[in-house]
Amino acid sequence: MLTHAIFFVLGLVTLIVGAELLVRGASRLALSTGISPLVVGLTVVAFGTSAPEMAVSVGASLGGNADLAIGNVVGSNIANILLILGISALVAPLVVNEQIIRQEVPIMIGACVIFVAMALDGDISRIEAGVLFALVIGYTVFLIRQSRSASRELTDEYAAEMPADSNWDRHWSVQLGLIVVGLGGLILGADWLVDSAVAFARAFGVSDLVIGLTVVAVGTSMPEIATSIVAAIRGERDIAVGNVVGSNVFNIFAVIGVTGLVSAGGIPVPEAARNFDLWVMLAVAFAALPIMLTGREIARWEGGIFIGYYGAYTAYLILAAQDHAILPAYSGVMLGYVLPLTVVTLIVSMMRHNGRAA
Repeated sequence: MLTHAIFFVLGLVTLIVGAELLVRGASRLALSTGISPLVVGLTVVAFGTSAPEMAVSVGASLGGNADLAIGNVVGSNIANILLILGISALVAPLVVNEQIIRQEVPIMIGACVIFVAMALDGDISRIEAGVLFALVIGYTVFLIRQSRSASRELTDEYAAEMPADSNWDRHWSVQLGLIVVGLGGLILGADWLVDSAVAFARAFGVSDLVIGLTVVAVGTSMPEIATSIVAAIRGERDIAVGNVVGSNVFNIFAVIGVTGLVSAGGIPVPEAARNFDLWVMLAVAFAALPIMLTGREIARWEGGIFIGYYGAYTAYLILAAQDHAILPAYSGVMLGYVLPLTVVTLIVSMMRHNGRAA
């Protein structure tokens, strides 16, 4: 247990240091290349922090465990919105870039719709996987070209915000080095943290089912969690939000695309995912837009709602896996009271914001 405790602490420290290096390198790279921090968050940071999902899904598919490959992506996308944005907003209210609302969230919703449509027949074929992978290439090229043409006038503004003591990391090679080392620290720290947490849970008699639904699911999203929290603390809120939205797009287009391409017969989609989890992922993606529209920021109370819903979703998974007697009553309360109350609250908030704007 002492060894696990040591690795738990080391994993946490490595995550924090890795996130700090990644955010610093990414924000400086944005300035050096004339690309906005938002686009760096949507691409370099988001794709890098999704490396664990890529490794898990490809490895699971090659090992014949397609359920894990699909569940990993769907679960990570749900956690990215509800858990990571929720925690980040509690740390510091997240002012949302207009491009996120106008362009990136609709693209994320579109990616979810495409994924669900492809999965409804019970299989992601190699052709469909190839289409998804082609989409991530086109999306990345589009973002970079758009940013380079639109952000020329913002470069001086970013330069003015750079601390005076940051001369040592002004060269692009140093910035790339910070990003690579930071990503390595995130992946290594997440691995140590998850392994130690699983060992602790088993020592206290927690079942493998509950461990898989909680510790491991959150563990694969630890790089995104650490990066977004550090970015929010440092005031790099475009990177914090862009990391989440970009990771969700990357998970669908790249992770599912590559996984389907390396799988001989494509990726079978389990019936349970088609009946429930895919729709939760789609609903969460749609829910992100109206919350951002209630003032172009994710407030602390909205972050609290996100975290509450993630807890409710996790509780549902545990109850459903155990076929618990309380499940029907729990589902009834969520559908009959909690969800409608949340919708009404968001509508009232949006109306009040529109009234103040007028």
